[in-house]
Amino acid sequence: MAQTFNLPDAGEGLTEAEIVSWKVSPGDTVAINDVLVEIETAKSLVELPSPWAGTVGELLVAEGVTVEVGTPIITVLETGEAPGAPAPAAPAEHEDPTPPDVGPQPAVPGPLVGSGPRADAVKRRARHTPTRPPHSTPASRETGTRDTGSQHTGTGAAPTPSPRPQAPATPPAAAPAPPSPSTTPAAASSPVRAAGNRIERLVQRVLAKPPVRKAAKDLGIDLADVTASGAGGEVTRDDLLSYAEQVARNQALAPQFWDADQDRIERVTVRGVRKATAAAMVQSAFSAPHVSIFVDVDASRTMEFVQRLKASRDFEGIKVSPLLILAKAVIWAAARNPQVNASWVSGQTGDEIHIKHFMNLGIAAATPRGLMVPNIKHAQDLTLKELAVALGELATTARAGKTKPADMQGGTLSITNIGALGIDIGTPIINPGEVAIVAFGTIRQKPWVVSGEVIPRWITTLGGSFDHRVVDGDLSARFMADVAAIMEEPALLLE
Repeated sequence: MAQTFNLPDAGEGLTEAEIVSWKVSPGDTVAINDVLVEIETAKSLVELPSPWAGTVGELLVAEGVTVEVGTPIITVLETGEAPGAPAPAAPAEHEDPTPPDVGPQPAVPGPLVGSGPRADAVKRRARHTPTRPPHSTPASRETGTRDTGSQHTGTGAAPTPSPRPQAPATPPAAAPAPPSPSTTPAAASSPVRAAGNRIERLVQRVLAKPPVRKAAKDLGIDLADVTASGAGGEVTRDDLLSYAEQVARNQALAPQFWDADQDRIERVTVRGVRKATAAAMVQSAFSAPHVSIFVDVDASRTMEFVQRLKASRDFEGIKVSPLLILAKAVIWAAARNPQVNASWVSGQTGDEIHIKHFMNLGIAAATPRGLMVPNIKHAQDLTLKELAVALGELATTARAGKTKPADMQGGTLSITNIGALGIDIGTPIINPGEVAIVAFGTIRQKPWVVSGEVIPRWITTLGGSFDHRVVDGDLSARFMADVAAIMEEPALLLE
């Protein structure tokens, strides 16, 4: 007897999902817990297992079609029954009739090339258009490490690395590393300036072998823009070539966007992650009165601390970035200002403010599938090392599209790392269900006045948006001041 498998609620309160790919075909034999299908919910990709053993009968929904929870999607027959016909290959009338992609999409930094008539036309043209020598963008700075101050795991997504291009026939000759900057007698006599020079020597220089530096110079690439994957944060030759490949590919594809023979208007169906993100942002922006404040921070000691952690044997093999210190700072500051770690709840008996005595720290991550804000459960209980591991796992899972619905729910306070995209600061929108979010801008070396002297320091800007129903101006200012204090002096975490 045929048993019908209905689309279940893969998370809490989900109403629909898209059939991404079938893992079985009619006539296949399946056992209990064998994966039948991969679906895309509002926030993640989920594999659905079979609740029965038997033979696949009929696939009732085609790939690419979005259906409501409870809709029959597949039948499973008892062994020996004849299977039905496969599901139709074409999507439903209301779906995008664009033919499926025939090859991998090159990763593009910033706005990602999605699906639709224009995207497919670009991809078809790209296959017949000669390109420059392949290049590649760095992996998302939200999780990668970089010795010059790029922070990670915020709103930047990590594109899938492109295949490694053919290396040059003749390896470039080694070039000596540039000499360390020397101090003038006047500078040497100043303890403040000497400290500034010490930090500059410590964090400004990107780690790379001389042949890699020579190759970067020949290609016109700043090593500071390349995400390092080598031991101890070293930029390897593969890192450089991968970055160079995508840069050239993006330059080759860019002019095709304006080709006159393509459709003038690209229509993209709003669904999946984009649909969920749009609904959440509208809900937050028009229900919670936002107030935002900003503060410039001297993060030189944070940069120095990050370098010491990278060199520590305790953190060997663990990616460490300034985002780790910011995450710890947010947890520390929230304990001193608990009302930022709360939610506004409206009920039949009236409105309430629920202050959370635990921290589910959300990290906004821009992935190829769209913006996600998975959270680290009970982040307040984690050591610095455990928090670093959790940040790395969160970003890796999000990039792979394997974030579970449960990991997207229950957040109490979030961080968005727009600095990973080279942006100084912006006004973030609060994640629904929370009352505060901290934006982390890029860290740059800038002139800074210390004890009456102007010296180079590593400066960043922090921005915070708050639900003014819960967080008043003085409370938001105290909270941001506490976060800034840790970024300026990480040793406060040890107190």
